[in-house]
Amino acid sequence: MLKTRLKMKKLTKILALLTVMVAFSTAAFAQVEATATATATIITPIAIANASDMDFGNVAVSAAAGTVVLSPAGARSETGGVTLPAVTGTVSAAAFDVTGEANFTYSISLPAAATTITSGANTMTVDTWTSTPTVVAGGTLDGTGAQTLLVGATLNVGASQPSGVYVSGTPFTVTVNYN
Repeated sequence: MLKTRLKMKKLTKILALLTVMVAFSTAAFAQVEATATATATIITPIAIANASDMDFGNVAVSAAAGTVVLSPAGARSETGGVTLPAVTGTVSAAAFDVTGEANFTYSISLPAAATTITSGANTMTVDTWTSTPTVVAGGTLDGTGAQTLLVGATLNVGASQPSGVYVSGTPFTVTVNYN
């Protein structure tokens, strides 16, 4: 019996040692690790700068009101009591230089309200803003990070509008944002 007891004690010690070893080995296999790095890319901020102002050129009026529509390409058309004389004067759509990160796309916001232009006490309004690229499509900066944004609008001319050079007291705002 002494031999059996010694064997049992030895077996108990071996089992206890094995139990401790299994417990530590299970803990070692239950925990694993992995690593990752954190990165960030700072891009060139989008910017817009006025390259040229909008100018509807020379406009002749009559006793009836009318409009002059100036396309983003700088072409004019008239309606109502307005005519466009052969001596056009300076005609140009507004142009803006948009710059930023090469090949990025951006959205365009044109004025929502009319802009008033004045000559002394006389006024006219400019509204119905259009652009190239269009507001719907937005723009895409080229491989150098640049694009020209052209803006046209409609000039609303009153009946027998007094002559003069009409200028906006407050410039109109065009906004661009990365998509």
